[in-house]
Order: sequence, then structure tokens, then C-alpha cells
Amino acid sequence: MYKKILDDIKYPYYQHFSNDGQRFVAWYLKNIHHRDDIQAKDDITDGKDDKQIDAIFIDDEYEKIYIIQGKFIGSNSVDAEPLREVLSSWVQLKDLVKLQETANNKLRQKLAEVSHAFEDNYDVEFELITTATLTQQAQSDLFAFQKELAESDDLSANLRLIDSEELQHRYNYAIDKENPIITHTLALRNNMYIKMTLAGTNVIMASLALKDCLSFPGIKEGTLFQKNVRQSLGLNNQVNKGIKNTIYNDGNDFFFFHNGITALCNKMIFDDNTKQVTLKGLSIVNGCQSLNTILSCSEKVRELDDAYIMFRFYEIPERDRADKISISTNSQSSIKPRDLRSNDKRVRNLKRTYEQKYPQGYFKTKRGELLPANKDKSFELDLSNLAKYFVSWHSQRPNIAYGETKLFDKYFDQLFRKDYLPEDALALNSWMKLILEKWVKENPLSLNESLLAMRAYAPYHHLYAVSVCFLVLNNMPEGVPPPSITFEKAQKNDLSDQIVDIAGRCLNTALEAAANEPQPSNRVFSPQNWIKTKTCLAGIRMAVNQYFNMLPAMPMGKESFQKMKQELKINTENFSERWAAD
Repeated sequence: MYKKILDDIKYPYYQHFSNDGQRFVAWYLKNIHHRDDIQAKDDITDGKDDKQIDAIFIDDEYEKIYIIQGKFIGSNSVDAEPLREVLSSWVQLKDLVKLQETANNKLRQKLAEVSHAFEDNYDVEFELITTATLTQQAQSDLFAFQKELAESDDLSANLRLIDSEELQHRYNYAIDKENPIITHTLALRNNMYIKMTLAGTNVIMASLALKDCLSFPGIKEGTLFQKNVRQSLGLNNQVNKGIKNTIYNDGNDFFFFHNGITALCNKMIFDDNTKQVTLKGLSIVNGCQSLNTILSCSEKVRELDDAYIMFRFYEIPERDRADKISISTNSQSSIKPRDLRSNDKRVRNLKRTYEQKYPQGYFKTKRGELLPANKDKSFELDLSNLAKYFVSWHSQRPNIAYGETKLFDKYFDQLFRKDYLPEDALALNSWMKLILEKWVKENPLSLNESLLAMRAYAPYHHLYAVSVCFLVLNNMPEGVPPPSITFEKAQKNDLSDQIVDIAGRCLNTALEAAANEPQPSNRVFSPQNWIKTKTCLAGIRMAVNQYFNMLPAMPMGKESFQKMKQELKINTENFSERWAAD
């Protein structure tokens, strides 16, 4: 891996960084975490006064804070010094105020974002990435540090070593992350498995060594759990704390304390001679929490020679049947609000009316659903995205669109209405598709790099700005324009791209104006925090008002302004009140 990475970081993009250490971290962010060029550059904090933190990024989808320390070395082994650096950064993170006082400017900005994530109880994931292997003594230190971080009361965290072997493993599977088909081969132990056929289905019940679980591909990336109703809930979840405590304190009794894991595959091939089973199209439908927790305690697990866990392997090529098994096997444990709401009667009703209105369309209500081959992708709608559209457009609060858990828990009743029109849902989706066409590497709107680094949630502010454009053009100080009418009029008069461009530039203007405002002493402006506050909404609205006030004074601007006001005019009675979400 060292040679491969050394070759890769010679590409032009990596020359933006000052040394190979930074280039290595950028390579890892791009290739393993799938951060784009701008995001990876924004994530890196390495340099003078980096406090042993080379990169930080916040994953709002899975509510995790990733703190990365990289050691790019050509030697075969490395001692415990990098581990002590990680431990040092963990200790310093307990006092963010003090850490910010002495950190470099890039890290100070990131720490402001970390503080916000702490308030939302995000999990902390430390990753030590290296092209070498830890010495035996360092392996012992790793185990001790993992336990100390996991059991801390004031800042619980995971510590994961990504060494040369694990880098290769993650790189191989990251290549197929967008469309993963996992094949895995296991060696079963004599007298510790049963083969049978039930209801015409091939089944293997097997007791696997707990350490064998570490070899399953796609745990950390989540690709092993495509058919599961949820991803990892983190170590702070009560169930996962119990699993972790069993590993550390009652490891050899793990088999008796655990209900087992359910795995589905499209094809199961068993070799009677070698006792090996090859599982093609493998997916875990019940056991995501367990496997993630086992992986987070990897060093302790490797020490357990007599710890086992029950696996149920089912050969289920039929998708509908697999979905039913996934839902049924997870009904006994807690799941995220987004998953629970997928069967809510309001969601089911919206799915029914949407697919009746647009038979070529498909409304994905469950996480992991794939678009059927006979459906039109341009009419594909996703439940999670729709909630973010609702809060950004109808509630006029894009600053909370990043928090999926809150949308489906605290705000669900306000956001999902019984008789919501399917044409409005399609219009919001269509506006967002036009918006995302501008949030690409080529950056046609010349958006600030800080905005592009927030592509996971900043485009919802762009959608909000589109709605504000219609308010200003129709002299409406308050209210919400009807999505379907706005899109229909804009498309009919060939103005949709122009409105999207105006809204995007106004969002950019609002950010840059906020960044230029004086800050209190010992404070730095954080674009990531600004965009999650109500302050940004006033800035965006002001920027849109200023744009249209100035437009008539521009060359040909008066004609353009009058054209937009006339062709995008919407009757006052079609505007609705804002849906309260705060």
C-alpha cells in the first residue's frame, strides 16, 4: 500500500498540500471516506499547532465526528508514539475552549464545528492511519488505549488502527462502495455448524469465533448492512454498551449472552471437504450493532480464544422476502426514528398518492431501497430527502435540515401532512436536482469553497433561497410559495436555471458577508456553525432582497426584473403559512 499511495499522491490534486503526510491523509479521506477534493482539503488541519490532529470531519448522516492522525512511513513497523499522540489529542478535546486558544486557525474553525456536534451527542471516532504495522508493545498499548477511550465517562470514543493491511482491505471495498456486492468465504469448525433446508431454503446455523467476525468485509463502511433497516448506533447506545461490557468482562460467555446474527446471501456454496462456505451477495440484516461494537473492541476480541457467536445464514435471492426478514428480525430492538417512520400511515399515504399520480415514479421510504428497473429515475423520491425539503421550504428552516434524527422525531408531525400534494413533492425534488447540478467540481456559480465543503447540507439553504426569490418577486414579506406553481411557472418561462443561479449567488454573498463581520476576541468564524444557525437565514434573505433591489440598475437589468416579476407572479391566496418547526 505504501508504494501505491506514494504513486497516487504524485497526481496534481495532491500537490496542493505541503508534504507527503498531508497528501497521505488527503488520499485516505478521498479514497476511503469518499470525501471530494474540496471537502478533503477543508478537513485537513495538519500543520503548526495542529495538536496531533491531522484532519477532522463531521458526518451528519451517521452523527459521527472523525478525528484522524496519519503516519506515512516506508518502514515495516512503528512504535507507540502515534498512539500517544492520539491519546494526547483526546485529552485536549475534553477542554475545547483551552484547545482553541493555542490551535492553528484551521483547527480552531473545525473545533467550533466539533463543539456543535458535541451538543448533538455525536459519536467520536479516532482513526490512526499508517502504512506500517504496530510493534508488539504498541499493540498492547493500543488495547489499553481503546479500553480507556471506550470506558471514559466524560468523552467516550472509539479508537481504530488503520494499518497497512487494513488500508488495503478498506481500499478494495471502497472501490465498490457505490454498488457493493460482497462475497465472503468462511471456514466452519467441525461439530459447530448445522446444514438444513427449511421451506425450500438453504440454511446454515454456525457458531463462529468472535475474532472471525473481524474478517467480515464492509462493517465499517456499512456496505455489509445494505438490507438492514439501520446503520450503527454508536458505542454510546445502551445496547452497544452492554455488548462492549460483555466483551471486556465476560468474553467467554458471549455466546450465551447474545441472540445471534442473521445473514442473507443470494447464493451459498458449501465445500464438504474443506468445510468452507462461500457467501455471494452477503448482507447482515440483524447484527449491525453487534459487528460494529465487536470491531471497535478489535484488540480485546483478538485475545479471546474461547468466545463465540451464533450466525444464521439464509440463502434468500428473492428481494421481497429478504426485506420482510430484515424488518421482522429487527422488530425486537430500537431503531432510528427515520426507520420507524417509514411505515407511518402519513408516509404510506404519500407514497400511495405519489405513485398513483406518477406511475413511472417510485417513492423510497425505507433505507437501502433500490429503484426498480422499470421506474424513471427522474421521478425517484426519497423519504429522507423529502423531510429535508419540507423543513427547508415549508418551515423555512434549512439550518436544521442536517439533523435527520430530529426531522423524524421532534419535527415529524409538523413536517408530514396527511394530504400533501404529490405534485408539490415532485416540484421540490425537481428544484433540488437543478440546484445540485450547480454543486459540482466545476463550480459554475463560483461558490465559496467553504460552501462546497458542506455539500451534504448547504444545498438545502440554496433551496430555501429559491423560495425567498419568489417571496421577493411577489412582494410577500412572509409566507411560503407553492412548490408546484413556482416550478411550473419557472419551467414554462425558461427561468428555472436563472432563479437557481440567483439563489446560489445570494447564498454565497450571505456567507461572505458573515465571514467579514468582526468576531469577538478568541473566536473564529466557522462556516459550518453559521450555516446551522438562524442567523444565516436573515443573511440569505437580505442578500436576495439586495440583489433584486439592485437588478433594475444593472445593464438590461430592468427588463430582466420586469420579466421575472410578470412571468413568476403567483396569486396571494396560493401562498401558505410557514410550518412551525422550532
